[in-house]
Amino acid sequence: MKRQLKKIQHSLNERRIKKSKGKNAFLPAYSMTEILIVLCIIGILLLMVLPNQTSVISQAKAIEAQSMLNHVFALEKSHFYRYSRYTSSFEELGFEPLLTIDQGGQAVYKIEIIAAGTNSFKATATSLSDFDSDGVFNVWEIDENKLLKEATKD
Repeated sequence: MKRQLKKIQHSLNERRIKKSKGKNAFLPAYSMTEILIVLCIIGILLLMVLPNQTSVISQAKAIEAQSMLNHVFALEKSHFYRYSRYTSSFEELGFEPLLTIDQGGQAVYKIEIIAAGTNSFKATATSLSDFDSDGVFNVWEIDENKLLKEATKD
């Protein structure tokens, strides 16, 4: 009986020693330096990818200009069929431009009718933000023939 008790105490003591050694030992993990290096590499990869995305962003925002100019074209044609002339007044057309980003809205393009006469009109959508920071703002135009074109590329 005493032998069995000594064996049990001995095995318990061995377990305690192993546990205490385990607490002082390091667990396998990544060091802070390794984590920082990985984060730096991810940041560099992101910086390499982002400049390639500016063309995608400008194309997506140009859809706003194209849809608004197509809407203005439809309203101008309707006005022309009714009154046999084009107009430069948004009020006569019944067109209410969206609030632009400088007015607290979300529209990136400012819509203007720059010429309107008996047989022709021209409307433009000018970007209020420079997508690629080169100082050139995107401009789209539409005329009475529904010729929608990018007058100035950003």
